[in-house]
Amino acid sequence: MLVSKVIKRILSGSKMQKIYKIIFKIVGELPKKSSLVVFESFHGKQYSDSPRAIFEYMSENTPNAQLVWSVDRRHTKLFEGLNIPYIKRFTIKWFLTMPRAKYWVNNVRLPNWLPKPKKTEYVQTWHGTPLKRLGVDIKEIHMPGTDTGRYKRNFITESSNWDYLVSPNAYSTEIFTRAFSFNGQVLETGYPRNDFLYNYTQRDVSVVKEQLNIPKDKKVILYAPTWRDNQFYSVGQYKFDIKLDLNRMKEQLGNEYVILLRMHYLISENIDLTEYEGFAYDVSNYLDIRELYVISDILITDYSSVFFDFANLKRPIIFYVYDLDEYRDHLRGFYFDLEQEAPGPLVKNTEQVISHIQAVSKDNDLSVSYQQFYSTFCGIEDGEASKRVVEAFYNDK
Repeated sequence: MLVSKVIKRILSGSKMQKIYKIIFKIVGELPKKSSLVVFESFHGKQYSDSPRAIFEYMSENTPNAQLVWSVDRRHTKLFEGLNIPYIKRFTIKWFLTMPRAKYWVNNVRLPNWLPKPKKTEYVQTWHGTPLKRLGVDIKEIHMPGTDTGRYKRNFITESSNWDYLVSPNAYSTEIFTRAFSFNGQVLETGYPRNDFLYNYTQRDVSVVKEQLNIPKDKKVILYAPTWRDNQFYSVGQYKFDIKLDLNRMKEQLGNEYVILLRMHYLISENIDLTEYEGFAYDVSNYLDIRELYVISDILITDYSSVFFDFANLKRPIIFYVYDLDEYRDHLRGFYFDLEQEAPGPLVKNTEQVISHIQAVSKDNDLSVSYQQFYSTFCGIEDGEASKRVVEAFYNDK
């Protein structure tokens, strides 16, 4: 363990990064492999999100394309188990492959030291419709390891490498171009990751429930909160304290419901749910949240972009926003008035959460505000966003 930590420290040092950069530049000058597409999701830690949806579409519809994933060395077993071609990040093979790819498809920022070769086309899908402020729109940064000025400079440097930026709607297009200082081509196509929400089958639902061992007679609540910029252990390792009273929820809802807890990928907590066995399930490491959406009857979230995606299913959403004032006024700030425009009730304690869940069981009609929300944010989603994105960037000639 000590040896591995020393090696990691050496490889992450500034001198090694300079060497990496030089190697990357040299290899990047070699002729491009015109059919090679390299995918990455959440820093190589997942097979998920819009990169996955685009990969799946291309696997079926672009037979001449060479598709490979860039994967964090700690997560290679996932790709091996799924029989998906991959290369380990920052290995010799990676340095000989990544710079020669004609296309990159990613959903988060790449390391700042990594130079994009001139003839590589970078498709940035991003990973959510914005509620909280992004990029240069954030007034003050509270994250560890950076400051406001450096964070914004790094963001602008990264976005200057993007050739295409995928947007799910007109609202996002306006914000993305400003917040990312983006001057490339916006693909306002809907989100590829949401295609599944229009194309899934009841067989898909049954398979996921069986995998998670969820009783067939129980309804499903999905709790998927975001992270807090100022609650952290270290850079990229964030704390999260579940404020829901699971005892009360189990007592009042356990006969009818189970609850799935899906923590944000930046949250490093290990959740012990032993005493809630049969009611609460930790699904933070489940392959892709899209499959959790389709088995869920109700979503509970806060400021996460998951509610924009879940709304495609036209199912009830409850906003558990116990720290709304602090988050809105001090940490991030919002792009629209959540209290006025949210497609569901805003609540601040467990009893209110329980009350609204019980009310959902009696009334499943969508409110006028939810219908308006759907029209604004989900209106161009139709299950074919991946197709539109691929047709825009990939040239197989």
